[in-house]
Amino acid sequence: MTKYTFTEKKDTRSGFGAGMTELGRTNPNVVTLCADLVGSLKIDTFIKENPERFIQCGIAEANMIGVAAGLTIGGKIPFATTFANFGSGRVYDQIRQSVAYSDKNVKIAVSHAGLTLGEDGATHQILEDLAMMRAMPNMTVINPCDFNQTKAATIAAANWKGPIYLRFGRPVVPVFTAPDQKFEIGKAWMVNEGKDVTIVATGHLVWEAIQAAEILEAQGISAEILNIHTIKPLDEKAILKSVRKTRCVVSCEEHQANGGLGDAVAQTLAKNFLAPQEYIAVENSFGESGTPAQLMEKYGLSAKNIVEKSLKVIQRKQ
Repeated sequence: MTKYTFTEKKDTRSGFGAGMTELGRTNPNVVTLCADLVGSLKIDTFIKENPERFIQCGIAEANMIGVAAGLTIGGKIPFATTFANFGSGRVYDQIRQSVAYSDKNVKIAVSHAGLTLGEDGATHQILEDLAMMRAMPNMTVINPCDFNQTKAATIAAANWKGPIYLRFGRPVVPVFTAPDQKFEIGKAWMVNEGKDVTIVATGHLVWEAIQAAEILEAQGISAEILNIHTIKPLDEKAILKSVRKTRCVVSCEEHQANGGLGDAVAQTLAKNFLAPQEYIAVENSFGESGTPAQLMEKYGLSAKNIVEKSLKVIQRKQ
């Protein structure tokens, strides 16, 4: 198995901030909007270096989306930033009507997604956003796994024509991807090749999948891991190639089981190649207050759970 190590942990939202800093220095059309959460989105350096390319919209997320849509008409590339709960659920109508319907070049960049928001609790831990945005026509949906990949995804988003929903988080997680990586929207990253089970993972669950694969290797089981950083457009070709080899799959996401990565994979298999699938996801439940580690464990999103589901799905294919 390919071995992955790390020397530091960083939050993925800081990867977004680093990407915005670079874009501020290299792309004069990039502008940033924020709903009174500059520090939380880590865009301080961008604002300091480019004050004329920043709009503070205040706690008025719907207005922020409308302003961002308008800026695209003049050729600007706006990044509208806030918490994931506010940048999807609170403004779904504005995104649908002002951005997606007319295919505006708006980048909706959201932090504090999923259970790992932690102590802020259920009201802020949105677990339905990938499903909502995946269902939106014209919307591209990206959920990177660590600091370096988030930075690369942010830069790639600015060069992509059309609406993007870019999701990242608050907790510090291992930095294990290359700092100079080439990020291709819509192309899965082969984390590890294997033959017994396919594990497709997104966001914070990619590192959990790597840990799970190491445990499985010790048991004589070879796991293939795909990092699905782009939920839409989904790299169906990579998923089908892997599952045709392993004949079973476990999907892993920090999101509701309904409507997210797992369902996207299931739809692909139903149309092309039937194979048993198990889900690592939140099962029809809101979150609660707790540390990220406590919540990942309670809601079944840990490496241990991935191992259990992998063993189960391998049995189902026999």
